[in-house]
Amino acid sequence: MSLATPAATARLISLDVFRGLTVMAMVVVNNPGDWGHIYPPLEHAAWHGCTPTDLVFPFFLFIVGVSLGYALAGVKQRHEPQGPVLAQVLRRAAVLFGLGLLTSLYPHFDFSTVRILGVLQRIGLVYLGCSLLYLTTSWRTQVLLLVAFLLGYAALLQLVPVPGVGPANLEPTTNLGAWLDRLVLTEPHLWKQSRTWDPEGLLSTLPALGTGLLGLLAAQWLRRPDLGALAKVRGLLGAGVLAVLLGLLWNHWFPLNKALWTSSFVLFTGGLALVVLAGLYWLCDVRGYRRWATPAIAFGVNAIAVFVGSALLSRTFGLMRLAGPGGKEMGLEEWLYQSGIVPFFSDPRNASLAGAVVCLLIWAAVLNFLYHRRWVWRV
Repeated sequence: MSLATPAATARLISLDVFRGLTVMAMVVVNNPGDWGHIYPPLEHAAWHGCTPTDLVFPFFLFIVGVSLGYALAGVKQRHEPQGPVLAQVLRRAAVLFGLGLLTSLYPHFDFSTVRILGVLQRIGLVYLGCSLLYLTTSWRTQVLLLVAFLLGYAALLQLVPVPGVGPANLEPTTNLGAWLDRLVLTEPHLWKQSRTWDPEGLLSTLPALGTGLLGLLAAQWLRRPDLGALAKVRGLLGAGVLAVLLGLLWNHWFPLNKALWTSSFVLFTGGLALVVLAGLYWLCDVRGYRRWATPAIAFGVNAIAVFVGSALLSRTFGLMRLAGPGGKEMGLEEWLYQSGIVPFFSDPRNASLAGAVVCLLIWAAVLNFLYHRRWVWRV
């Protein structure tokens, strides 16, 4: 089998696989049968720290960066007029932000308490920011901006006193980012579990752009025509290991924290993403081992459909009230779980995990059907 580098313009199968595996992990961690009984690796870190679940979102933002590095490369290389492209970028970012608002509003559409920011909103903002940077700057400038974002954010959170609170700190409700969110967005429009801070807040969008930039830089490395496949894999692995080590080192002063999206968290999770991408690139694009990855690819090409669809379906099922075991009224989703899964398990954590796996299998069947008919929802 040839080990020649895949054509720089070819679609990265490894990217679709990576995106699909990430979305599959998202479905599992977002849809447990019982939120009160979850195995620790399937929960977010309570505050500082990083669990496997905490990797899902940064992996997705990293993938956004890699994707746009391929999607916009032709425009940049051919020096085409950027007006139409920028209009398309703005439209897509607005659609992503709007879909995020829709999932927050549904089903009650109460604008007085709608959460303004969220996962899809952050994806839209990172997509927009990284697209603009890619089209207007060189990779060297992007590296400098990455460093500036991470150092600047660390300085803001650790050195700037919080108005009305005092010295800078990293506590959930009294850090600088939480103060800014309450000031600009106001408490009714923050994360519903808190209303005093938001894990996808305004200030932490800055280091989240850093995560996207790491993916963007990885794409530009993979697109280099002067490098062979082995050199590309080694480069990604080397950069990934270095980023992980730097993140772990920085963790001693600026702890790993997904909710704050700390600079150490960016380096640690971005480094792991680079390592995963290197492995999948070698396996799928260079060696050509792809058959095993078909289910993941089916998830990867319809990732936004899964995210939006699972959120809307879950809330729709919650509106359908039924009498469950013991006469307790519950939503359709909980009723299906309590009636069809719980009786088969003695350990509630196993039952909860089984509920998540069943959800994953249902989505796999739907997406496999769509994939083989080439039905893709493009934003």
